[in-house]
Amino acid sequence: MSDPYKSGSLSLPGAIAMGTGVMIGAGIFALTGQVAEMAGPLFPLAFLVAAIVSGFSAYSYVKMANAYPSAGGIGMFLNKAYGRSVMTGACALLMVFSMIINESLVARTFGTYTMQAFGGSKDSIWVPILGVLLIAAAFAVNVATNKLISRISMVAAAVKVGGILIFAAATLYMAGFSFEPASSIGSSDEPAVGMLGFVAAVALGILAYKGFTTITNSGSELSNPEKNVGRAIIISLTICLVVYLLVGWAVGSTLSIPEIVQTRDYALAEASRPAFGEYGVWFTVGVAIVATASGILASIFAVSRMMAMLTKMEMIPHRHLGMSGHIQTHMLVYICVIAALLTVFFDLSRIASLGAIFYLIMDIAVHWGVFRYLRRDINAKGWVMISAMVLDLVVLCAFIWLKWERDIYVLYWAAGGVVAIFVLERLFLRFHGNSEGEDRNYVSPADWEENK
Repeated sequence: MSDPYKSGSLSLPGAIAMGTGVMIGAGIFALTGQVAEMAGPLFPLAFLVAAIVSGFSAYSYVKMANAYPSAGGIGMFLNKAYGRSVMTGACALLMVFSMIINESLVARTFGTYTMQAFGGSKDSIWVPILGVLLIAAAFAVNVATNKLISRISMVAAAVKVGGILIFAAATLYMAGFSFEPASSIGSSDEPAVGMLGFVAAVALGILAYKGFTTITNSGSELSNPEKNVGRAIIISLTICLVVYLLVGWAVGSTLSIPEIVQTRDYALAEASRPAFGEYGVWFTVGVAIVATASGILASIFAVSRMMAMLTKMEMIPHRHLGMSGHIQTHMLVYICVIAALLTVFFDLSRIASLGAIFYLIMDIAVHWGVFRYLRRDINAKGWVMISAMVLDLVVLCAFIWLKWERDIYVLYWAAGGVVAIFVLERLFLRFHGNSEGEDRNYVSPADWEENK
């Protein structure tokens, strides 16, 4: 196997494909119904507002990636801002777990959509089984080279973006390009809760865009990273915004809000049924399978490299546990095991909620660290980062408020997870002081391959 950290091993189109792969895999198929449940008939606008918020957030990541391209991505950014500290380790782990949670979200979505092709239920035991099998397949591909992953991502991105656009155009055409079914629902039947619901829906919408951060984890492998990281992020966000708006319009023109909520785990497949019958369902399921599979592939690719870098910086513990191979392979095992467990024991709604909360907390920490310590070094505009933090805080507070009213147990899980991460990171740094900033047991993929 060639060195997965080889400079220039990822092209600009490959990075764009990976970014859109993570975003479209989760954003469209897993979150459309949940966003509609919170925002009501205006749910496509929630994706638009989420894109604006994500655009402000992307500013800090682009500036940092241009200055410090690294396979560690966000972990390296936090380390530059906060040093080897609890803040760096804990916030990096929040991002790691947010990405792993996203992988389980996409895995369950894969199982749910696949079952629709066979007339199965979203509550079938086969949903988590299929999700776990997808995670296992993604693991197998990820032990291959970047070139293979990049090629798979580019082909899958073309298939799913093209397929989704065909779905949206055909559905809109059959509906006469009308948005009436969704907008005509009486207020007494709407599950949305006004402005609070809309702003909270934006939080889930942001989760649908957070895949752009995976591009920063490939900074050291991307060709001409000083320019191409920013280009890849901007292009990926733009592509996803167009796709999300078209699909939201298509679903809203075909199904009422209660119908979208009732079928929220497979809303796109259900939206294709009135116009095209079972053929439309099969086509949508096929696109969903490609989208979710490539989404997990790209996400695991990124988070494994981030965790390897955190190990190298001695921000997290690592044990080989008798496994052969280099650090990346070990991290892939840990990631896939955790994602598989979440896929089995959590439903889509709670998985998405945990992922959104973890990500927004981490995102605020990144902006504050860059604003407080690094903005002059990287020539960043302070008002943009302040705007990003304010927007994140607004949508996070609205989301927490709504969950407090509707599903308080999610907040217990989220609070317990955040506290546990900070406490365990504090204990690790306190008792792990026997080096000078780099794990003496760390072996890079290139060194491992050479020694083998």
